[in-house]
Amino acid sequence: MPVSRKRFEWRLPGRSERWLSTTKIPLRDSSGLIVGSFGISRDITEKKRFEAELEQKGFYDPLTQLPNRAMFDKRVERLVTRSRLLGPSAPLFAVVWLDLDRFKCINESLGHCAGDELLVRTARRLEACLRPGDVLARVVGDQFTILLDDLHSESDAVRVAERIQNAMSVPLTVAGTEVFTSVSIGIALSSSGYARHDDMLRDAYTALYRAKAAGRARHEIFDADMHRRAVDQLQLETDLRRAIERQEWLVYYQPIIDLQARRLAGFEALARWRHPCRGLVMPDVFIPTAEETGLIRPLGMWVLREACRQMRTWQDQYHNIPPLGIAVNLSPRQITQIDLPSQVRSILEETGLPASSLTLEITESSLMQSLQAGAAVLQELHEMKVHLDVDDFGTGYSSLAYLQSFPVQTLKVDRSFIRSMHAGTQQSEIVRAIVGLAHNLGMDVTAEGVETPEQIRSLSALHCRRAQGFYFARPMPAEDAERLIAEGAPAYWDEALSATSMSGSS
Repeated sequence: MPVSRKRFEWRLPGRSERWLSTTKIPLRDSSGLIVGSFGISRDITEKKRFEAELEQKGFYDPLTQLPNRAMFDKRVERLVTRSRLLGPSAPLFAVVWLDLDRFKCINESLGHCAGDELLVRTARRLEACLRPGDVLARVVGDQFTILLDDLHSESDAVRVAERIQNAMSVPLTVAGTEVFTSVSIGIALSSSGYARHDDMLRDAYTALYRAKAAGRARHEIFDADMHRRAVDQLQLETDLRRAIERQEWLVYYQPIIDLQARRLAGFEALARWRHPCRGLVMPDVFIPTAEETGLIRPLGMWVLREACRQMRTWQDQYHNIPPLGIAVNLSPRQITQIDLPSQVRSILEETGLPASSLTLEITESSLMQSLQAGAAVLQELHEMKVHLDVDDFGTGYSSLAYLQSFPVQTLKVDRSFIRSMHAGTQQSEIVRAIVGLAHNLGMDVTAEGVETPEQIRSLSALHCRRAQGFYFARPMPAEDAERLIAEGAPAYWDEALSATSMSGSS
């Protein structure tokens, strides 16, 4: 008769945690009846402690002591399986994905220790907003997830999100400094009928991404349109990477007019994407994605090289006195590249374009974002004799002190002011103030978005030096721009420019 063994583990009563493993073997008489048992026990306390440590390391975040991504995934998977088995009668639950706004800025300015302290304090504050049965986890970096089970409706999850946002709006003191932060929140509800827990987590993150894109410090609930937009965005990123490899890019050129000299002064180079299926794609569609993915750097260098090459070709063919210039936009990411001046110098040497014929345009917001990191880069470009313009001036910042921190030669007045520019209007006075400011600082002014002869006359009267806009021409392919150089200004240009009454110089 085979020997029957039974093994079990049990904890000894008492304050100190001690575990035993006991194996029981039955004792039988000569007829095979069980008349007793024989047991062997051994102390497995250290084994239990080791297992607990492994579980803690495998399923808990060491900084906040919250469950980590692995444990959270298991909890979500369990509830998704429950919903699949119970069908419509299954309790409603939600996955909430949170991201701390401005954490990177706080971490970099106060140090990583302060950043860790902020994460721990945030974890405790989030716990205080939840019910005992809710699961809070730290999944990565400054991102947390919450599993809300047994909800009555979507509004229950929304109330939790609002409670969290209210709690996080109260400042924290970290490393002796009062810190203000907020959270962006994405919510996915089980009512969507998920078959896999990964899909639910993905949708909560998609909703979070949408909340951040919409301005942060808010919550968004996932819907089918979000998924479609996320898929479209992923496809756009994939196509964008291929476009750089396949050189699907074009440069269009918009004329810049010297109102004082009444002549063509040069062009602004603008990227266009010749997509094999979608046709010509405009910058407002692909530039934000290029910025976010870092593809703006190779794309920006390609546009710069092509624009410089083309302008040098035109200068050799058409001897304008003074020579035509080319303006190229710089992205915020490019401004902070330490090697940007060397790349620009290399392109100028390669194409033979004089540095004085190149203008690099930086938006006002980009300057403010890179006030420290970009100052040395822009100063080196200035020393190379490259011109620097502030694009979209007047749209974002009331402080003008930054103008003294950068070697800027020209302010480009944003089109929104030019569009509504009429005698006696506030926009007209803003344009007058910008032109006056520029002149007092020894700078030129270029007006963007010029569409009517009346705007040209008003700008000339204000001694605005240059203008560009649809009145003169929309951005055009290189062959059309070359035809404009060769044939000269259209008659309607001459009529509008001749009607101006500019006196003096800017």
